[in-house]
Amino acid sequence: MGHERGDKADNMAIDSKLVRELAELLAETGLSEIEVEDGERKIRVARQLTAAPVAQVAVAAPAPVAAAAPVAAAAPAPTEVNANAVKSPMVGTCYLAAEPSAPNFVSVGQTVKAGETLLIIEAMKVMNPITAPAAGVVQAILVENAQPVEFDQPLVVIA
Repeated sequence: MGHERGDKADNMAIDSKLVRELAELLAETGLSEIEVEDGERKIRVARQLTAAPVAQVAVAAPAPVAAAAPVAAAAPAPTEVNANAVKSPMVGTCYLAAEPSAPNFVSVGQTVKAGETLLIIEAMKVMNPITAPAAGVVQAILVENAQPVEFDQPLVVIA
């Protein structure tokens, strides 16, 4: 075959570095898809989100959870609270229940399993379930329902 390529092969050449950068951008921003067009070439990167019908949220949600890294945040909460806090992976609006009339996903003192939904963060009309990184007991819920949250803000303490 050598280096001979027809027009069709040139159109199909994919810049894997660009695709990786777009995928990272999806994860960082919480968007569900990005599309880039360059002349005749179009690249669309999308990820499957569990924007479940309001009644039931899947337990094994693929939403990223940035809770594993204990980051020293400049928050008024004590250090031990931050060490066990599940933090927001994005900017958005926090919801403690699937809908206004439904009970909250979790309450203080409740035992949760790894992967269990703790709350939902709505970002750009996409509902992102935030799940427990490990099993434990809910020690504190640090946010109110319908409260705006910032990236890396402590949401729930599990120990």
